[in-house]
Amino acid sequence: MKEITLKVTIDEANLILEALGSQSYKKVFALVAKIQQQATPQLQEEQKQAAPHPKKSDR
Repeated sequence: MKEITLKVTIDEANLILEALGSQSYKKVFALVAKIQQQATPQLQEEQKQAAPHPKKSDR
């Protein structure tokens, strides 16, 4: 099946997941997993960039 790329905010993605949560698990579990699988690495990278960098001690 042909795939498309969508760009949504974190809040929009959470709203989509919330709406899917009200559907039958059997019907949407694979889609929920796919969204989470794609979002997780992006969110982890964002957290790495936002984390303070440790200071190097002067020697």
